[in-house]
Amino acid sequence: MVNASDFNQIIERYNKRLREEFNEHSRGSERRTGHTDDSGAELVVPKRVTYREYQEFKETYLPSHVSLYERLCKWSARILKLKVDDKTASSLQESIAICHINITPAGAVSFSILVPILIAMLGGLASFLLFQSLFFIVYFIILGLILSPLFARLPEFLANSWRLKASNQMVQCIFYIASYMRHTSNLEIAIDFASNHLAPPLSLDMKRILWDVETGHYMSVKESVDNYLETWRRWNIEFIESFHLIEASLNEPSEDRRLALIDKALSVMLDETYERMLHYAHELKGPVAMLYTLGTILPILGLVILPLVASFMTSDSLTPRML
Repeated sequence: MVNASDFNQIIERYNKRLREEFNEHSRGSERRTGHTDDSGAELVVPKRVTYREYQEFKETYLPSHVSLYERLCKWSARILKLKVDDKTASSLQESIAICHINITPAGAVSFSILVPILIAMLGGLASFLLFQSLFFIVYFIILGLILSPLFARLPEFLANSWRLKASNQMVQCIFYIASYMRHTSNLEIAIDFASNHLAPPLSLDMKRILWDVETGHYMSVKESVDNYLETWRRWNIEFIESFHLIEASLNEPSEDRRLALIDKALSVMLDETYERMLHYAHELKGPVAMLYTLGTILPILGLVILPLVASFMTSDSLTPRML
């Protein structure tokens, strides 16, 4: 469990910098209405967050090999039109959505078939013209057969890589959102604040949440958030629980109760992450001990035993006449 002193140190470490950023972000995220309330104060409402820069941000962040993969999948889908079964399409679509690749499951399957065939044909033809040998023809045919199932799982590999990188930023994401929610109870602007201060890839996920609302894919931020959290249900349940606690704080009329839920969201994320680290360290203990045994103890024992074995073998080869 995380101590209260450690929790307070985390809060105080970023308190000054976040307060300055809160003030700047709040001024840019509010729109004046020109009307006043009963006390004479001017009413302000949150400015609608637009994310037209989402596409530019995605193109800037995504590596060049991912962009090349997108283009090859689209090209393959135009040439080789395939119909993918529902189970495979659902699995591929989940991986595609996680890593923000603008392709279809049919395009991914077409790529895994067409590109290995082209590699086998072009490689075999070039090797036959250059070397006049059947060995390289067989080599490229086998290479194409090996690459085909690997290319078919490429969206899954990219999604796992994306998921591993995003998992390292989830504590920081919950911290940014919870800290802003303590200042201003507005989930949309809190997600905007987190997306502007997080590094990719999780910042791209936060921008995607708001982008889906703006484009009408979902009717509200809560609906978009809940759909995004479902992609993490098998991998990081504490992230979902913390986000739901933050959402629940929006419905609390009591300020103390609202702040208590936000603090609990932070505590859940920190405590569960700490427990996950303990389990990981415990599971890593056996493999590390095995590596230590094979890489350190056995070579030392070999250095000690081999001279003894050599001396015994030499002594056995001696005869009384030689003595």
